[in-house]
Amino acid sequence: MRLQKWLGKKDAAGAERIGERLGRLAYRFSKKHRERALENLKRAFPEASPEQRATWAQGVLIHFGRMMSDFMRAASRKPEEVLNSIEAEGLDLVDAALAEGKGVILVTAHFGNWERMANYLVLKGYKLGVVARDANDPEMNALVTDLRTGYGIEVISRGNAARQILTKLKRNEAVGILPDQNSDEVFVPFFGLPCGTVQGPAVMSLRSGAPILPMYCARTGVGRYRLWTEPALTPDEGFEPVEGLTRALNRSLEGAIRQYPDQYLWIHNRWKSAKARGLVE
Repeated sequence: MRLQKWLGKKDAAGAERIGERLGRLAYRFSKKHRERALENLKRAFPEASPEQRATWAQGVLIHFGRMMSDFMRAASRKPEEVLNSIEAEGLDLVDAALAEGKGVILVTAHFGNWERMANYLVLKGYKLGVVARDANDPEMNALVTDLRTGYGIEVISRGNAARQILTKLKRNEAVGILPDQNSDEVFVPFFGLPCGTVQGPAVMSLRSGAPILPMYCARTGVGRYRLWTEPALTPDEGFEPVEGLTRALNRSLEGAIRQYPDQYLWIHNRWKSAKARGLVE
């Protein structure tokens, strides 16, 4: 793609500037994404002023413009750039989990820069497979897959993931999952409201014995990121284990997002199934 080749010639700052401009244009001209972000932010942050939510909504489009531009130049990024761009906390928790010999499930969200985080983990020596939904456009899907496998991760198609996940965990490897997309599997709290959430990470953890560790990578400046890992999730009491783990997972995601509200994918229809069932307005 021409855009990929063009961005591949830019440094991190140059790519971010292009992404920012694209994000501002998207906020201005994409009524659908602008209104969905504002609707979701009102639902999640009812206490915030309309002006604050509008600032965050524009920031969402700008942030994902930056991230898209950064990802498109992944093939030309030097390992030193990626390693030096991230301040990591808590990787000892990943090492301790792998020392148990049952693999580890790393859960994150469409938040911050999860693509650069995956690149960083591979460069640090972790064997990583990531569950991803295939893009609707075959050409775009091939490009994204090539960029991801190019820096050493194994892409696991979400449509047929269970067996591959269990195989990788049995090999004592890491599997990355982004379980924050709309679902109707179970409705558990997210920002205080019932939210349709996938149960896959909890099911895989209980079946394999692999712990679930939340991990996030937030942008802190131009080409700079903070990566942090949280302790293994334990099920909320009073619920069966799968639901208890899923509730704990959503609470962790919410905690990360509250720190950086404009770095989450609020343009996704997160409460779609909950709205369809009349669980939220």
